[in-house]
Amino acid sequence: MNLPTYPTLTIEPAGPHVLVVRLNRPEVLNALNTQMGRDMLELWTRLAAEPGELRCAVLTGCGERAFCAGGDLKERNGMSDAEWRAQHEIFERSFMALLECGVPVIAAVNGDAFGGGLEMALCCDFIYAVPEARFAQSEVRLGIMPGGMGTQNLPRALGERRAKELIFSARAFGAAEAEAWGLVNRICPRATLLADALACAEAIAANAPLAVRQAKKSIHYGLQMDLLTGYRYEIEAYNRLIATEDRLEGVRAFNAKRRPDFRGR
Repeated sequence: MNLPTYPTLTIEPAGPHVLVVRLNRPEVLNALNTQMGRDMLELWTRLAAEPGELRCAVLTGCGERAFCAGGDLKERNGMSDAEWRAQHEIFERSFMALLECGVPVIAAVNGDAFGGGLEMALCCDFIYAVPEARFAQSEVRLGIMPGGMGTQNLPRALGERRAKELIFSARAFGAAEAEAWGLVNRICPRATLLADALACAEAIAANAPLAVRQAKKSIHYGLQMDLLTGYRYEIEAYNRLIATEDRLEGVRAFNAKRRPDFRGR
């Protein structure tokens, strides 16, 4: 896959079907500025439209202190209302592009994820984190509120009442609490965080990519519906796989007692 160079992201292939994406502003704790918003919007939109051989991505941060500290307040200092809204429009679109990217994305949270950093992790499909990671939706301390889907994704992950407590109080919580509440799937030692996330990514990449993408779509949109409507949506997603070459290959491989060779067709 030929990807452009991004000023605030580093992109590294990890095998033929997996991509590692690093937020690359460690000098400011990978804070989200306008350029990073533009870079993420371009990347996730591109991967959604033209995944090629890509079957899974891992999103992490450069450095050891932070995954993403949230919005870059130094850049925002002195912005006019119009400038703030224009910047936030870019952020909004980048979060939506990440959330709706058909390729599964694993967040490997290597440090603090505050404000927009937590929202970014929540837009991924699931989260691995180091034991030292801290999380917070801290926006109300700044006179604003979560604006990167935090009021939507955090209640879906933790339930309404706990999400209200955390958003209203802006208190930070650790990786152990996050795992106990179901926000974090797995706590990994720092030395193995990326390797553990990549091992899961490789397991995902070994499966039929069209099936994985359809399952992701069904879960994501089905949760916005009542049960039976969601099930009807699931069946529509399911039926699109019947005529694929991968479905035929999966059945052939099962009966031949061999590993399938999925091609994404």
